[in-house]
Amino acid sequence: MNLNNPPRILTTTVGSYPVPEWLSALPSEQALLDATRVVFDLQRQAGIDLPTDGEFYRFDINHPDTNGMIDYFVRPFGGIRSDVGRRDTAAFRAKPEMRFRGKPAGVVVGPITEGALNLPADCARAGSVAGGPFKFTVTSPYMLARTLLDEHYHDFEKLTLALADALAAQVRDLTCACVQVDEANIPGHPTDGPLAAEAINRVLDAVRGQKAVHFCFGNYGGQTIQQGTWAALVSFLNHLHADHLVLELAHRPTSDLEALRDVDARIGLGLGVVDVKINRVETPEEIARKLEHAEQILGPGRVRFIHPDCGFWMLKRSVADRKIAALAQGRDLYLGRS
Repeated sequence: MNLNNPPRILTTTVGSYPVPEWLSALPSEQALLDATRVVFDLQRQAGIDLPTDGEFYRFDINHPDTNGMIDYFVRPFGGIRSDVGRRDTAAFRAKPEMRFRGKPAGVVVGPITEGALNLPADCARAGSVAGGPFKFTVTSPYMLARTLLDEHYHDFEKLTLALADALAAQVRDLTCACVQVDEANIPGHPTDGPLAAEAINRVLDAVRGQKAVHFCFGNYGGQTIQQGTWAALVSFLNHLHADHLVLELAHRPTSDLEALRDVDARIGLGLGVVDVKINRVETPEEIARKLEHAEQILGPGRVRFIHPDCGFWMLKRSVADRKIAALAQGRDLYLGRS
């Protein structure tokens, strides 16, 4: 990011990048560091102002549909049992809001603690090869709570806030330009907005740099999971202590964009203009037209970032790379940048 003369609309990515075949074939600490360096360099060369690290440290071959955004956080926590049996699975499947997941990520058997989770170490690894400012991502405590079978608190609010406090203790020590909290469940459950906002704000309030929150309607193996609209979430969004939002919009109806006019002006808007659920690569001209349309509806100065709808983990690298390049080229075309 050019901190001296930044463009008025910045480009960023959401988090994940397709795991290189050589990393999954022969994983090692050095290979992980090399892959992280590659994805940073690729984004910066393409013109991404605020890149992400690709989240390679989360990859789990046993959970390819979620790219580790749940299990990476859940397994190290104290108070959670990761060995899940038949009865646990049956109890979890009775929860209607998580039917797309076959079994719980873990079973809560005691007070939630940080356990062996070490986000600062992974953030520091990324920073060592980032080559400039970057964004680090953390899964929302509300999202994590939804994936757990609770046999300790027997209270969803207490469980969610306990997870929030554990994550807040971790993000205090993150050394990056921006921390992004990822939430893909609340869009389908807007009535839980007050609880989700309180939990997410506990995490955001501990962040020392820029604060972002990413929302999508689910991207489970390329499928949309949550039903809902941005209009139902505006009040919730306005309660967040975020500097900007990172919103799925490329895969959404125009009415969702219109609803964002009611988001508090103190919160910058990040617009998804690249669809990660399709292989077709958007052209720079298409992205420029989307930006023009968005500013016509939202007014000048409201769009702070453009980005993909979600992470790139399920696409081929050749597709993801071209979408990243088109993102920056479309922004430059719209702003008249050479």
